Parts: sequence; C-alpha cells; structure tokens
Amino acid sequence: MVGGLSYKTKQLFFMLIKLSIVIGAFYFIHNRLTTNEHLNFTGFIDFLTENDVFLLKNVLFLLFLTFFNWFFEILKWQNLVQIIDNISFYNATKQSLAALTASLFTPNRIGDYAAKAIYYKSSKRPKIMLLNLLSHMMQMGVTTLFGAIGLGFFIYNYNPEISYDKLGRFVIILAIILSFIIIGTKQNNFTVKGFSFKKVIGFIKGIPKKIHFKNAVFSIVRYFIFSFQFYLLLKLFGVDIYYLNAMIVITTMYLAASTIPSVFIFDVVVKGSVALFIFEIVGVNDLTILSIIMLMWILNFVIPSIIGSFFVLRFNASNLMRSARKLDIE
Repeated sequence: MVGGLSYKTKQLFFMLIKLSIVIGAFYFIHNRLTTNEHLNFTGFIDFLTENDVFLLKNVLFLLFLTFFNWFFEILKWQNLVQIIDNISFYNATKQSLAALTASLFTPNRIGDYAAKAIYYKSSKRPKIMLLNLLSHMMQMGVTTLFGAIGLGFFIYNYNPEISYDKLGRFVIILAIILSFIIIGTKQNNFTVKGFSFKKVIGFIKGIPKKIHFKNAVFSIVRYFIFSFQFYLLLKLFGVDIYYLNAMIVITTMYLAASTIPSVFIFDVVVKGSVALFIFEIVGVNDLTILSIIMLMWILNFVIPSIIGSFFVLRFNASNLMRSARKLDIE
C-alpha cells in the first residue's frame, strides 16, 4: 500500500520502478543483440566493417538522419500537446525519449502511453493518452497510404506469385472484420485503446485543423527520413537499386510489417521476417537485409532509448506521490 508509506519510502519505491524500467530496457536490448538466432552479432559487426559502415562520414550521416527522425517526432508531440499545455522543445524531448525507453519491451508500445501521461496531472492524463493515440494513428495512416501505393507498384513491377485462393480467403476474413468494426462503432461500448469510439472521434474533431495539418506534415517527413535511411543502407551494402525502385519495396515492407502486432522489442524480428520475404523477390540477400533491419533498430530505437533512460532516471516522482495519496496502489 503506497499511500501509507513514509515520504522516503515512497522515494525509494519510485526509484526502484525507474531502475526497473531502465534495467529492463537494457536487458532486452542486450538480449536481442546477442541472442538473435537469425543474425550472429559478431558476424553482424564484421559485415558492417567489410562494407565501411563505420567510416566517419557514413556514421555521421546515419546519425544525422536519426537525429532528424526524432527531431520531427518530438516536434509532432510538442505540436499535439499544446492544446493541453504549452511545453518547451526540451520537455517534449524528455517526454518522448523517456516514453520510448518505457515502451521498448511492452506489447504494441503500451508503455509509451503510460510514460507520457505520467508527466501530467491526473485530470489531464486521459487527453494526453488520446493525443498519443492520435500521433500513432497519423503515423500509421501515412505508412498505410504510401504502403498501399508502393504495394500497387510492387505487384505491377515484380509480379510476385500470389495464391488467389489464399487471397480470396484473406479478403473474406477482412470483410468480416470490417463488418464487425462498422457494427461495433455504432455501439456505445466500442472502445479504442480503452476510450469509447464516440469520445475519440469527438476529441479529434475538437482539435484545430492547423494542429492536424502539422501532425500530418511531421509524420510524412518522418516517414521519408527513415525510408531514405533504409535506402542509404542498401547502397552502403552494395545493393544496386534506384531510389524509386527501392522506395516501392521499402514502402511495401513497412506496410506489411506495420499490420503485424508485436512486442516492441521483437519489432526487429517481425520487420526482419517480412523484409526477407519481400526483398528476396527483388534479389537482395538475407544477410544484407537482416543487417539493415538490425542497424535501423539500433539507430532509431536503441540509441534514443539509451538517451531516454537518462530522463527516466531523472523523472521527478512528486506527481506520482501526490496521486498516491489519493489512490491505494497495491
């Protein structure tokens, strides 16, 4: 019972929670890097060395793209949260990276919602979680839009073998699911991430169009940054492919991978498996694709989450402790 504990005991309790998050994140990062059955870590490093990935100019440019990928993600969060609270870019950075660390090993980034909400008063937390949902929905929307375009060109250009029997069953199942969704949205108890559908729609409609526009622009810019980063790694690993052809395959891969729910730490495995299947069609070898997926994960999630762990440890638990006086937590 936290509510009955002394102030110092509460401080110790919340410090243990913060340490658990950071240690858990580092453990899973280490585990994924060293026990990947599809890619030996030593072989991965050797492959990077052979392809001059560690040259200073290459490292700096890859980190440059990583920086701007997260720069626009942070701008996106700062833009969205302004309808509740005007925060500085530094505070948006702190919240975004700490949330990434907390979400690294949780299913479908659930930890991201809780971590961002905890920076705000309890009365504001439901709206913060809805804004975070809106952020992810927009990014997913961009991925779906460009992925659908890429998939169309992918089928037209590469004519992959398609089992029309399986495709027909998939369409039928999809139609059934969409029917249930449409029926469900008309019910008052239908929820999205724990929020009623009606409440989510009403909340989204109440947000100024200017904020929606910026949210869309930042999401599109992010998409092209990390897609270009993937293309750059293809070129560094000696894959002879034009940018537009590469984007057709990359957008298709991200569309396919984003539709598969996964524990966030295994996102690298999911994308790796999907990427192997798709890039095999265009003749790119497995080691190259697995190395790129792993390196993309390190650049865009591992490195920012390490920075985020600093913000997790420095998080002031006073908000939590005030809430604990009102709620009994067992």
